[in-house]
Amino acid sequence: MKVAIVTAASKGIGAAIARELHARGHAVALLARGAEVGALAGELGGLAVTGSVTDLGALERLVGETLQRWQRIDVVVNNTGHPAKGGLLELGDAAWREGYELIVESALRLARLVTPVMEKQRGGAFVHVSSYSAVEPDLSRPVSSIFRAALTAWVKLHAQHGAPHGIRVNAVLPGFVDSYPVDDATLRKIPFGRIGSVAELARTVAALASDEMSYVTGQCLLVDGGMIRGT
Repeated sequence: MKVAIVTAASKGIGAAIARELHARGHAVALLARGAEVGALAGELGGLAVTGSVTDLGALERLVGETLQRWQRIDVVVNNTGHPAKGGLLELGDAAWREGYELIVESALRLARLVTPVMEKQRGGAFVHVSSYSAVEPDLSRPVSSIFRAALTAWVKLHAQHGAPHGIRVNAVLPGFVDSYPVDDATLRKIPFGRIGSVAELARTVAALASDEMSYVTGQCLLVDGGMIRGT
């Protein structure tokens, strides 16, 4: 049995990914700030840790409890919430620091904690949930745009580091999904004429984490219904 860690897993994208991985036979260890994560872990027969991806102690507890229960970690899905929005020059230092901690530092910390485990196992997969703004910066989302682009660089570097040990590192770059409402102007930008579902995104993440994608690493895959066409 393979073991997967999923962060920000109490609802929306994270919960859908946890359910999809469980349906494919993974044991799941879940992290989220909300108490709902305990109920989801109970439903899936997994374990839950309450805390934020920006809290090193919570990440350490998550990894430690996962290893204590199952003695291995095969998949890490680094999902996070959304950073602050605001005007490019109006956002203060705190918003930029929080964006770094949420998007980039969480990835670095999970890598430091789990990569040595996967090296001993001679294999494993990281999948980061990023955003379309990593490849098409959005002025309405400046913090996300900057740090999702930095996450892309991290994915490529970590993939190079991990490849000799059989560790793969990839990311999905979602467009708009049904975890929140979208206006008509946004819909008109999407060739499919609809937003994606969290279930569709979850299947893509699970596929990237699976052995079916054993020769794919260092990739950042747009999952946006064709919305971004300039890359």
